Amino acid sequence: MNTPKVQITHPKPTVKAKKALIWIDLEMTGLDTVRDEIIEIATIVTDDDLNILAEGPVLAIKVADTVLNNMDDWNKNQHGQSGLIDRVRRSTVTLADAQTATLEFLAKWVDKGVSPMCGNSICQDRRFLARQMPDLEAYFHYRNLDVSSVKELCYRWRPDVANSYQKGGTHLALDDVRDSIRELRHYREHFFKLLD
Repeated sequence: MNTPKVQITHPKPTVKAKKALIWIDLEMTGLDTVRDEIIEIATIVTDDDLNILAEGPVLAIKVADTVLNNMDDWNKNQHGQSGLIDRVRRSTVTLADAQTATLEFLAKWVDKGVSPMCGNSICQDRRFLARQMPDLEAYFHYRNLDVSSVKELCYRWRPDVANSYQKGGTHLALDDVRDSIRELRHYREHFFKLLD
């Protein structure tokens, strides 16, 4: 297995964060949860104020060339332009390796069953994890913190706020996780009324 790079952005707490949030993003060969495969994973742990505590391993996951060749044109173009296809072809990391490395990282920061699964359209990621990385999926609380749900409400009730946030759109897992956190910060600042 490749040794994953873990970047600690804040000092490791002496005790696990009780309200820490685990953010995750997957890149896949498509959206079919039965046929398509996970090809990249990234995680970030934040506190409940959305301050980043640590970034986990960012791993391109090896799949057969036939799987990559069978992707639709959108995925071939997007993952080709981002360099992800080349990273996947060079990778020696298996699904099991990626699951283990991610779980080892998360266990240092958050106890099992504490954090909801956080991200954008996170139900789709959860479906893929349930099939391909079930131990990782089981590490999360059953609830989700889906930024896409907030975005849908914002489009309906405050389209000016929704349209004032521009996503990065690289479709690389770590960039997308960071973007989800920034997007929720945007909604917290401009959409929710928080009392001091």
